[in-house]
Amino acid sequence: MSEMLPGANTHIFLGEGHEKNERRTWMVIALCSVMMVAEIVGGLLFGSIALVADGLHMSTHASALLLAALAYRYARHHVHDERFSFGTGKLGDLAGFTSAIVLAMIALLIGYEAVARLFWPVQIHFGEAIPIAAFGLIVNVASVLLLSGGDHQHGRGHSNDNMQSRDHDHAANEHEHEHAHHSAHRDNNMRAAVVHVLADAAVSVLVIIGLSLAWLFGWNWMDPVVGLIGAVVIAAWAYSLIRDTGAILLDMNPDRKMTERMRAVIETDGDRLTDFHVWRVGPGHLAAILSVETQRQRGPDYYQSQLRRFRALSHVTVEVQQQ
Repeated sequence: MSEMLPGANTHIFLGEGHEKNERRTWMVIALCSVMMVAEIVGGLLFGSIALVADGLHMSTHASALLLAALAYRYARHHVHDERFSFGTGKLGDLAGFTSAIVLAMIALLIGYEAVARLFWPVQIHFGEAIPIAAFGLIVNVASVLLLSGGDHQHGRGHSNDNMQSRDHDHAANEHEHEHAHHSAHRDNNMRAAVVHVLADAAVSVLVIIGLSLAWLFGWNWMDPVVGLIGAVVIAAWAYSLIRDTGAILLDMNPDRKMTERMRAVIETDGDRLTDFHVWRVGPGHLAAILSVETQRQRGPDYYQSQLRRFRALSHVTVEVQQQ
């Protein structure tokens, strides 16, 4: 026999603060778009590849933030759409993966241009380029503050699948919640947005340093070198996002330690797990399918009660095989 948790047909696996994060993302898109145009135009007018690199980097942020905002909107709009078997909680991971691919391509473009400027330098108007880079840094800091909002959530919410049945177990289950793996709870859509603006802030600092050294000491080669360093920074962030969001999209086990504890709980009295799958369906929401072989007269409800201590589990299906 098999059974799911009560109310399991309500697949709402969105993270906490979903609508608030969406509003913050649209606000930062407006800021980044204005600054992106200013830096690219300023870099082309004043001959700074590092400034152009910073502007192009910010364009990737604006694109990534647009993807994030649209993913938030689409996931919210289709949250009750029955065509999505496990809800729309993974839309943010898909958006993060897509923006990471674009980010990697931009990193290659900036790296190529920086190397070219090392061999064929151009004149730089430092007095105009440095203030634009400094203003870009201010915009990046403001963007980070807007996105974080002082109460950034990592998606620790739970769907209606099992919230009511878990309330009475809160105190006893807090231990398992504290040990839940961070990657299972974080909102990768918001994470991608924050990572983009943080990376851009770091590149803005590098641009200011590179231009200042080139201006003070005549080291014009510092400008393309800084552009190259910026490309490496962008590529590193892109790799991190591709790795983490790709794992979620491929339904990789998000928390091996928690699943081993789940196995230990189920197999305590000689029962045996013959099939066991855990994957992430949204920020702070894990799904599990278990097939248990037992010699005792136990139904699915017994094993579900044992698993309620794992608060990240929002959708559980249990099959019991009597020996």
